[in-house]
Amino acid sequence: MADLPTPVPVRDAPHRDVLGHFASGVAVVTAAGPEGPLGFTCQSFVSLSLDPPLISFAPARTSRSWPLMRASVAFCVNVLAEEQQDLGSAFAQSGTDRFRGVQWSPGHGGAPLLEGACAWISCDLVHEYAGGDHTIVIGRVTALRADSSREPLIFHRGRYRALTHPV
Repeated sequence: MADLPTPVPVRDAPHRDVLGHFASGVAVVTAAGPEGPLGFTCQSFVSLSLDPPLISFAPARTSRSWPLMRASVAFCVNVLAEEQQDLGSAFAQSGTDRFRGVQWSPGHGGAPLLEGACAWISCDLVHEYAGGDHTIVIGRVTALRADSSREPLIFHRGRYRALTHPV
């Protein structure tokens, strides 16, 4: 067995760098807000359970969108397609109209289904837990569908990437 490097104390920059080696899909979580549609980019999305069908994601505790979104109870996880890097970046910015010029249709509970995504997972809020500087959200899947003609957008080592070929 190879010798493992000596562990270093966890600090923000090295922590992000090391965990950035784990590739993830990119999702935009959306909901109907009191004054219009709301959404934010999220890489911390996972399938949690098949029976019952549950998912999880983790917005930052500093998020201004999530407190407004939670009131609607229903939300949609839009899994972005590889050509949607601009959407991933736009929904990660604060202080902007994230839906400006974005084509979408209302889904379960009015949550926006973003046009061109490769998958849509509509959910109802089940529970929230404190998770350090994030909130761990659990949602029960109410409907889902995918467009198998589209490839997912990937986030790896601080950059958007596309799948190049299956292995």
